[in-house]
Amino acid sequence: MIISASRRTDIPAFYAEWFMNRVREEYLLVRNPFNAKQIRRVSLAPKDVEAIVFWTRNPEKLIKYLDELNCRGHRYYFQYTITGYPRSFERSVPRPQSAIETFIRLSKIVGPDRVIWRFDPILISSLVDIAEHERLFAKIASSLRGNAKRVVISFADIYAKVTRNLAKIPNLSIHDLMAKREEALQLARNLVAIAGVNGLEVQSCSEEIDLSPAGVAHGKCIDDQLISRLFAVSLKTRKDKGQREACGCIESVDIGQYNSCLHGCAYCYATANKELALRNYDRHDPLSPFLIGNAAQGEINADSQSKEQDPAQGSLF
Repeated sequence: MIISASRRTDIPAFYAEWFMNRVREEYLLVRNPFNAKQIRRVSLAPKDVEAIVFWTRNPEKLIKYLDELNCRGHRYYFQYTITGYPRSFERSVPRPQSAIETFIRLSKIVGPDRVIWRFDPILISSLVDIAEHERLFAKIASSLRGNAKRVVISFADIYAKVTRNLAKIPNLSIHDLMAKREEALQLARNLVAIAGVNGLEVQSCSEEIDLSPAGVAHGKCIDDQLISRLFAVSLKTRKDKGQREACGCIESVDIGQYNSCLHGCAYCYATANKELALRNYDRHDPLSPFLIGNAAQGEINADSQSKEQDPAQGSLF
């Protein structure tokens, strides 16, 4: 079993203490995002977990626990997002220089193969145009040189709930790059060239447009080949049918909850309501088996294998 921690929220940034409590107890409880009464018991015993994939913008609070994770026999790697966008897009994420410094420190602890930089999503707008994206990408890439080997890119998908949040930003207009394939390919070519100078391979994430002419491979964020190479484990896996068709990830169990991240990114599909996120955070108990709340409702089913798809880039319940 692969644990995704988590596409739905930033567990390293906001819930590291809770996660480590669950690691010590060797289990947690997670609610089906489509049916809160359906609860699954997820084992965190090292014998049951081939790898943990952490998704984060700030792993600072988890770093102090890495030695313990190692001693317990857990295998893991990080998907680490740094974009450098203005505060109107990313209200509470670490400043780029701070994020870069933490990235480098983490890389030196676990190795550059296990910290994957995400420049994601690429959102072309009146505030951050194509030229500014290339400038930001080049600045971050050069700063991370030698401390990362892969960068993941994707173009923003503007869902209805995301549109509502973006509409609150004054004087913002969005440029739909997906409607202009050649423009998207040229941007991708430029990013590949910048990445190459800095020792980075470029992969895409859940991207329907074919970027291979620009030198961008179709990637897997939860990557069986990477896991096998890093940890010498043999995986019996298949493509995650709970993901969108363009997603290459293998099956995983996501242990997060929607509307519980406090970074305040206006383009985020997983936390579309900041007030609800704050209320959920107030309900968080580091000692609970649940990420949010305590009371278990419905039957606990340790063998549940729901295949329902989350609204966007969801994952297997």
